Amino acid sequence: MTKAFASAGDLTEKKVSFTEIGPGIHAFTAEGDPNTGVIIGDDSVMVIEAQATPRLARKVIECVRSVTDKPISHLVLTHYHAVRVLGASAYGAPQIIMSEGARSMVAERGLEDWDSEFARFPRLFEGHDEIPGLTWPTTTFSQAMTVYLGNRRVDIFRPGRAHTSGDAVIRVPDCEVMFTGDIVEYRSACYCGDGHLREWTDTLDVIAGFEPHAIAPGRGDALVGREMVAAAIESTRDFVASTYRPAARAAARGGTLKDAWEAVRETCDPKFADFAIYEHCLPFNVSRAYDEALGIDTPRIWTAERDAKMWAALQG
Repeated sequence: MTKAFASAGDLTEKKVSFTEIGPGIHAFTAEGDPNTGVIIGDDSVMVIEAQATPRLARKVIECVRSVTDKPISHLVLTHYHAVRVLGASAYGAPQIIMSEGARSMVAERGLEDWDSEFARFPRLFEGHDEIPGLTWPTTTFSQAMTVYLGNRRVDIFRPGRAHTSGDAVIRVPDCEVMFTGDIVEYRSACYCGDGHLREWTDTLDVIAGFEPHAIAPGRGDALVGREMVAAAIESTRDFVASTYRPAARAAARGGTLKDAWEAVRETCDPKFADFAIYEHCLPFNVSRAYDEALGIDTPRIWTAERDAKMWAALQG
């Protein structure tokens, strides 16, 4: 009998932290679960990442209301994954912002991603019956846009392909704080199943070039101080390279997906086995790295059926 994905047995509720990482800027983190950002402007609030369900979104809103009573005017979604976007309805934000690339992926694979993630991460989708449907943006941009929350400027832009091809990053220039989505992680595995691993390091270089004082990563603790930021970026760089290179060598030798899996484990387990969601991400990471090494540029769509077939092949 094939064992379940690691995430299927992850049923322990995580401890939430709400950390100020700049003046009026907060990171909602939860021990390796998806993070959310909060930017308080003169008259309103911008939230970054919606969480997986309205139930989880209300935990964010409770934290927001502990520091401000200003209305939530903008919700920015860094990419299309279900655990990031399906809680959007709880915020009632008049403006929901995504890149054009992210919106196209909602249309192309949003339903399949929802089904896939729902099967893999049951804890994050408790209360899923409240989700009204796919989350669509009200506003999109091609490469970059700027929003003013009163006098506070917020820049939203695409730094390059990495976690997905539509990733957006948010920067608050008045205090050099950034929200990177899942491009940067801290002591959490990168999910590379829809990624572009060979380009990821160049995208990290773009982020590092801003020399941010603080970053709210996609998962893991808030990063405050340039030393902690730099360490997280380098750890992310090492994680992605350590995943891609062994898989690429296996593919170049004509090896199977199982061969790539074993090679990646040999490299990554000693360094990253204690990272959050490591065992959950690994099979999807190896599959995508193997595909990319074979020249498949556009990540294949994950479905619940494909998940199961891939997992069975790796266990065989």
